[in-house]
Amino acid sequence: MERTLVFLKPDAVRRGLVGEVLGRFERKGFCVVGLKMVQLTEAFAREHYAAHRGKDFYEPLVRYVTSGPTVAAVLEGKNAVSVVRRMLGEAFGSQSPPGTIRGDLALSNRFNLVHGSDSAEAAEREIEAFFRPDELVSYPQEATRWIYDQSGPEPV
Repeated sequence: MERTLVFLKPDAVRRGLVGEVLGRFERKGFCVVGLKMVQLTEAFAREHYAAHRGKDFYEPLVRYVTSGPTVAAVLEGKNAVSVVRRMLGEAFGSQSPPGTIRGDLALSNRFNLVHGSDSAEAAEREIEAFFRPDELVSYPQEATRWIYDQSGPEPV
């Protein structure tokens, strides 16, 4: 099973959407193996979004993600990175189709509710940045036998 990092940005927390967003991931079948509320520092945000340094949205993005608490979660499931990214929708809420998190809950091109890792490598790096190994748990999730066909060597 693959793991990915998601964090609900300050607008999601302040709008009371934490349960709604996390619930969507759980209803899809993902297992939450790490969860905490954090206040991102400016230094952390600048490092996390370093790939965007120099772009016109970089400074507003740093101000936005450090403006209040965020909720970080590690989700586990088959193809977690790609499935979560599809569930999030496009980067801009106004361009996201209905049925996606941003399409249903966001309108802004800046306040887009949630971050999701964009690759398995990024997920590994981001999980490490947000969570110590002892903050992640593994546990048998009874429902997985009804989420995946596990009759073969790999879940389908």
